[in-house]
Amino acid sequence: MTVSRTICLGFLAVILAGTLLLMLPISTQDGSWSNWVTALFTSTSSVCVTGLSVVDIGKYYSFWGQLFLVCLVQIGGLGYMTATTFLLLILGRKFGLKEKIAIQQSLDKQGLAGVVQLVQSIIATTLLFELTGMFLLMLVFVPKFGFYGGLWQSIFHSVNSFNNAGFSLFSDNLIGYVKSPLVNLVVPGLIIFGGIGYEVIMNMYLWGRDRFKRSSACVVFPLNYKIATRTTLALLILGTLVFLVMEFNNPETFGPLSFGHKLMAAWFQSVSPRTAGFNTIDIGKMTSGGLFFTIVLMFVGASPGGTGGGIKTTTFIVLGSCTQAVLRGKDEVQCFQRQIPISLILKAIAVFFGSLMVVIISTTLISLTDPGYNLNSPDDFLQILFEVVSAFATVGLSTGITAKLSVAGKLIIIATMYIGRVGILLLMGAVLGDPKPTSVKYPEENLLVG
Repeated sequence: MTVSRTICLGFLAVILAGTLLLMLPISTQDGSWSNWVTALFTSTSSVCVTGLSVVDIGKYYSFWGQLFLVCLVQIGGLGYMTATTFLLLILGRKFGLKEKIAIQQSLDKQGLAGVVQLVQSIIATTLLFELTGMFLLMLVFVPKFGFYGGLWQSIFHSVNSFNNAGFSLFSDNLIGYVKSPLVNLVVPGLIIFGGIGYEVIMNMYLWGRDRFKRSSACVVFPLNYKIATRTTLALLILGTLVFLVMEFNNPETFGPLSFGHKLMAAWFQSVSPRTAGFNTIDIGKMTSGGLFFTIVLMFVGASPGGTGGGIKTTTFIVLGSCTQAVLRGKDEVQCFQRQIPISLILKAIAVFFGSLMVVIISTTLISLTDPGYNLNSPDDFLQILFEVVSAFATVGLSTGITAKLSVAGKLIIIATMYIGRVGILLLMGAVLGDPKPTSVKYPEENLLVG
C-alpha cells in the first residue's frame, strides 16, 4: 500500500470509529442512539478539525460524547500519522523506513532525519499550548460555571482553539464573550500558533533561546518561516481593518458595540477564518462584503505543518511571486531573495487549481441538492459558497444553513471536509497511485495565454 493511501485510509478509519462512538446512547444527552448522518457529520468535522455541526454540541451530546469529540479533534489536529506515532512510542515500538516515510510525507517534511524526534516535539508543543490556554480560560469560565464545569469548558475550548476546530459548548459559540478581553486574546492566540505550523514555532523557540543566552551566532530563518510569519501578520492586520470598516455600522454585528469592543470583534473575526471557526458575532447577519472577504481569508487558510486548512499561506505567496515575476519580465520566481524551484511552483499551481475545482464542484452539487438556497437571492448562493469554502478549508464558520441542508447536501459537505483535511494532492496520489518519474521529454512549442 502506498504512503498516501495509508494516510487517507487512516483518516477514514478514525472517522468511522468516531461515528460509532458518537452514535452510542452514552454519547447523547437523552440516552438514545444518534442518527448516523449526524454522528458521521460530527465525527468528520472533528477529525478534519473543521467545527461545522448540524446539532448544538453542548445540548445534544453528553459529557462522554463531548469527550469523544475532543479526542477526535486532538487526533485530527495532530494528524493520523503523528497520533499513531505517539501511540507506538508509548508502546515502545521501533520505526522502520516505511513508517518514517509515511510520517515525513504527512508532515510535509524534507528528508527523514529526526522524524521521530520531530513528532515528540510536536506532542510536547501541543500539550504546552493547550495547558496554557486551559489555565488562562479557567479565569473566565470557573467563576461562572464552578470549578469542574469551568475546567471542562476551558479544556474543551483550549483544545478546539489550538487545533483550529471551532466547536463550542455554547449555543451562540463565543458571541456572549465578544466583550471579554481575555477570551479575545487567548482563543485567537491559540488559533494563530496552532495554524502557523510547528516548524515556525520551533524556529521562534530557537531564536528566543539564543537571544536569552545572548549568543553571538546569527540566526538565519528559513524561507518557510519568513513567508508564514509575514503573511500571517499582514493578513491579520488587513483582516482587522477590513472587518472594522465593513461591519462598523451594521446594527446586527458591530453596531451596538463601543469602538474598543468593535476593534476586538474585528480582530477576532480576522483570526478565526484562518482557520478555526469560532465567532463572537452572528456570521449569518454580516454584510455581503464581510462574508465574501471571510471566504477569501478561509480559502487562503493557515500555514503548512499546522492544524489549519486552506491552500496555505506559502501557496498564496508562491502564486503571487509568479505573477510578480511575469509582470517584471523575469524567467525566475524569487521570494525574499531566494529562487523558488520549479517543482514547488507546479505544486502550488496544482494545489490552487485542485482546491478551486473542489469548491466549484461542491457548490454546484449543493445548489442542485438544496435549490431553496440558491433561487431566492444572490445572498442565498453566497451562503452556499461560504459553507463549502468553510468545509474545504476546515474552518467551521457557518451562516446557519448547515443543519438545514438535506442528507445529500450534508454528505457533500462531509466529503468536502475530508478532501480539505487530507489535501487534494495526497488524495489524488492515493486514488491514482504515487507518481512515477519519467525520462521522456517532448519538444517545446509556444501557445497564446491570457
